[in-house]
Amino acid sequence: MRIPRLSGLTLPLLCLALSPLAQAQTQEALYTKSLAATCANCHGTNGKVVEGSTVTSLAGLDKGYIVAQMNAFKAGARPATVMHQISKGFNDAQIESLAGYFAAQKK
Repeated sequence: MRIPRLSGLTLPLLCLALSPLAQAQTQEALYTKSLAATCANCHGTNGKVVEGSTVTSLAGLDKGYIVAQMNAFKAGARPATVMHQISKGFNDAQIESLAGYFAAQKK
């Protein structure tokens, strides 16, 4: 049985068609991870603080809770030492992205 040549091109063409989507997802994930890295100095890598720290671990917290707290810091409704200043550096989309990232991390 002879297989047409076109079938040999199907997979490469499909990969070529999907590569911009995969690349966009990868770039978005890298961007979010780079945003999350800005939190690591205080909240630890991937939002996991070292044992005994007085700083809140962000890993595994509810996404809505993180968004609400960041917005409270931005508005000055939640007292903080530096978070009220740091939170103002993030727009709403970045806060949503960070919250989703940290919520997805294991505690």
